[in-house]
Amino acid sequence: MSTPVRWGILSTANINRRVIPPTHATDKAELIAVASRDQPRANEYAREWEIDRPYGSYDALLEDPDVEAVYISLPNSLHIEWSIRCLEAGKHVLCEKPLDRRPEEVELAFDAAERAERLLMEAFMYRHNPQTSQLAELVRSDTIGELRVIRSAFSFPVYDPENIRLRPELDGGSLLDVGCYCVSGSRLLAGEPTRVYGEAVVGETGTDWVFAGTMRFPDDVVSLFDSGTSLPLRDELEAIGTEGSLYLDDPWHCRKPVIELRRGDQVEQLELEPVDSYMLQLENFSDAIRGNAELLLTREEAVAQARALDALLRSADTGAVQAI
Repeated sequence: MSTPVRWGILSTANINRRVIPPTHATDKAELIAVASRDQPRANEYAREWEIDRPYGSYDALLEDPDVEAVYISLPNSLHIEWSIRCLEAGKHVLCEKPLDRRPEEVELAFDAAERAERLLMEAFMYRHNPQTSQLAELVRSDTIGELRVIRSAFSFPVYDPENIRLRPELDGGSLLDVGCYCVSGSRLLAGEPTRVYGEAVVGETGTDWVFAGTMRFPDDVVSLFDSGTSLPLRDELEAIGTEGSLYLDDPWHCRKPVIELRRGDQVEQLELEPVDSYMLQLENFSDAIRGNAELLLTREEAVAQARALDALLRSADTGAVQAI
């Protein structure tokens, strides 16, 4: 059996509460370090989450030779900079989504990974869940006939202007925070879009509080989605084909994995065992570091995701359809 991969975390962001428990629970990883911007905060956080080594700066964590891999949960605007710095320090990097909205910046990060001979992966945890792979297989096997429409949504309310999701200088906004899941899910089922159109409702903080988009894919598939940071909590996806549809009430969190197969007036519930998506993601990355698995999400996947996000944001800025 391989030795656990020794992990560190950059930042004390709220998303860490989803990542730390499975890191402690799996035998494939060992969380040994956390870094904050000041030592007292790092000390307090390390005590709370039972992490042995608190660091008062991000650079200090990178100097720890025992840390093999780093999970980056910093604001979006810092993802590329710190991914590259971690890679150049000899660490493998699992970076929270979105890696970046600019495909050329994503390419730079993966170039750094190749030079350092280290692994880099964008952290879309839902992609690791069996519910997601089951959905993709059902679509591929023509269970609903020919795929025609993908309808999805992801939204929640947040109005604190200091929240990083509402700060434009930190690359906040609903598309990059939660709409990116809708883009990723659509791409998983339909391939790469050929053209997109986006509409943004910009709130008082200067970020898109609501984003609605359409994406056209090969073989006459259309995706319709919306995201929001000023809307009720919504979390759904439906793949609609010529002979039926597949509906997921919880496609992104996957807390209660159920796929509804709808054909005419018949509804079949395909239930799956709940499993922690964050743990599966962590184990995939740790196994890949040890040479026991391939990364589920590749460089090509991350660049294509950024390309779609960038085109949607440019469309919203210009009011014009953007070809990809």
